[in-house]
Amino acid sequence: MSDTRPDDLPVDAPVGQLPPQDWMQAASTQAVIAALTADGSEPRFVGGCVRDAVLGRPIRDIDIATHSPPERVMELLHAAGIRAIPTGIAHGTITAVIGKAHFEITTLRCDVETFGRHARVEFTDDWTADAARRDFTINAMFCRPDGMIYDPFDGLADLGAGRVRFVGNAMRRIDEDVLRLLRYFRFQAHYGRPPADIDALAACRAQAPKLATLSGERCCGEMMKLLQAPDPAAALLLMRGERVLAHLLPEAGDFGRLRVMVFLETRGLVRPGITVDPLRRLAAMLRDNADEAAAVASRLKLSNRNADRLVAMSTPREGLDAAMETSAARRLLYRIGAPLFRDLVLLAWAGRRASGLPVRTRETEHWTGLLDLADAWRPATLPVHGQDLIDLGVSTGPQIGRYLADMEHWWEDGDYRADRAEALAHLKTLTEAGG
Repeated sequence: MSDTRPDDLPVDAPVGQLPPQDWMQAASTQAVIAALTADGSEPRFVGGCVRDAVLGRPIRDIDIATHSPPERVMELLHAAGIRAIPTGIAHGTITAVIGKAHFEITTLRCDVETFGRHARVEFTDDWTADAARRDFTINAMFCRPDGMIYDPFDGLADLGAGRVRFVGNAMRRIDEDVLRLLRYFRFQAHYGRPPADIDALAACRAQAPKLATLSGERCCGEMMKLLQAPDPAAALLLMRGERVLAHLLPEAGDFGRLRVMVFLETRGLVRPGITVDPLRRLAAMLRDNADEAAAVASRLKLSNRNADRLVAMSTPREGLDAAMETSAARRLLYRIGAPLFRDLVLLAWAGRRASGLPVRTRETEHWTGLLDLADAWRPATLPVHGQDLIDLGVSTGPQIGRYLADMEHWWEDGDYRADRAEALAHLKTLTEAGG
């Protein structure tokens, strides 16, 4: 398939053809296409599914463009017995649902006036006009159901060169929606290779102060997707160099630890429970400072659960290093649980490797041993409780808590081996001695 357009080729002419694609031949896809072509219309796949199909990457979302107005799309889907949801009918978007498969179908349109995320649109039958409103050239390609590719803005050439380039004027495209600034670096992380497009960088640098106008949720969504890239540090360093990151994550700076974390998650370790984790990668970039982590969580509007986890991962833990003894590790496991313990081990290990100090075989064995300990850990529960103290004649009140705290320390010192009978015997001794 050619990745360049001859100068004399019409804009709306195919430039190549995809080989057969499983996602295009799937029964659900075929059913949607059959419904949309029932009145003679010509739908085309568009955007990410075309881009990723060209690269041979997995297809996650299937977007379709069509001449048909949204009301007609609804009629065609209903006539075919396909569930149709008017998810954005004012802007021409209908979602078709077949089982677990979702297809976003959008009528060709051009943006008359933009308002950040929103725009006043007019429907059109001009494929190039529709492509012109899209953000990047690599997202502005169409593909017919027979695999023929249309590429009005040379996205194929950019994709082959690892070049992320705005459609049209980069400054104007960001001005239309500032989120495109973050999307640029996200796509650079996933699809780009150096050198980055100078026009795009200049526009991002100039428009960076406008990031303050975006909601934390929108910024968070882009950052989490960026952090899932094979090498997010490269794009983040580019953001820092262009004075963009300072407007979003001024606390981020430990890119060495981030790179080691990426290595451990993807190549250094092959074990259950360790996969690409954008929140853990975010923690790797931050200093071990709970207050800074809380500020980041608040700015990005993380969910309560993710905010608590980020703060917990950024809270310094004394003794968690390459010399941590098994008994101390068990005590920490008991207090914080295996998932957080695993996170902290990976962060400490990544920090140690990123420090530049020589890596010794025994250290590696020790770190993996701590991970083994977390994998084998089963939550332990103190075998006595408050009712046992009441049965022994202790009055309800603060002293119940003090006795249980003493018991917990005794149980930890015994490496959680004491069973209920042994714990009851010790509890009785405590109460008889008055604590």
